[in-house]
Amino acid sequence: MRPTPIDRSAAVLLAVEAAALAAVAGWEVVALLGGDTVDPTSSVALIVLTVVFAIAVGAFAVATVRGRSWGRSGGIVTQLLTLAVALGAITGPDPAVGFAVALAVPAVIGLVLLFLAVRRAGAARG
Repeated sequence: MRPTPIDRSAAVLLAVEAAALAAVAGWEVVALLGGDTVDPTSSVALIVLTVVFAIAVGAFAVATVRGRSWGRSGGIVTQLLTLAVALGAITGPDPAVGFAVALAVPAVIGLVLLFLAVRRAGAARG
């Protein structure tokens, strides 16, 4: 099955999110090396988890453009987790509305694209 523009758009969005996660991991490494962390062990664990998640989201992007259902499913879970982080950013004691919007808008777009991709794949199976 050839990827449609919706599949490609969803995959591009996931790839951009994976790149953003990789950039966050790089920023975390710089903070660790610069001594800007309270607990180096926790910092290393956070870096490892961020890198693993970046790799997973990148794999979801590749799988989505190849028409694999696990890529679309993983992408949907990724967008839901991103929305949860955005919600947390505005409900804490020091709300970060701009950050929340910057997370939520691409996540909602990603959800719509991925749901459309799932519908198309289901219709193609007949």
